[in-house]
Amino acid sequence: MTLLRGLILAVLALPLLEIAAFALVAAAIGLGLAFALIVALSVLGALVIRYGGAAHISRVRVALGENRLSALQADGSGVLTVIAGILLLVPGFITGAIGLLMLIVPLRRLAARAAGLRPAADRAANDNVVDLAPEDWRQVPDPQLGRRDATERRDDGR
Repeated sequence: MTLLRGLILAVLALPLLEIAAFALVAAAIGLGLAFALIVALSVLGALVIRYGGAAHISRVRVALGENRLSALQADGSGVLTVIAGILLLVPGFITGAIGLLMLIVPLRRLAARAAGLRPAADRAANDNVVDLAPEDWRQVPDPQLGRRDATERRDDGR
């Protein structure tokens, strides 16, 4: 129960902390520049959600539509990218700093492990892989390819 109480207090204290952080930054660099920085962080958050998290958001929609909540844990990195975008989108320097830190891949993997999510092992190797259940696919021969014998060689010698 103390964890829940601490979380509620942190959420309630966040606006006050954000106002204090804005006042400190505005005093250090100027009000106009501080405001421009807040706007830039929000624009960056929108871009992260649009381009970095769009694929994950569509996977979440499909998983929720099929009532497969366990599928949401399949891509912990994607969840955290969307969360980072949301944190950047919320105006404030504290949430912006946390969102920027979550965009750093090693820190995002650490956060995924801490949250119990399974981060993708190698994003580059798995980008073009579609994982289907056995009943969702069947092999269909392609008549355009024809049958090639294993001993057959192409014209370029390979």
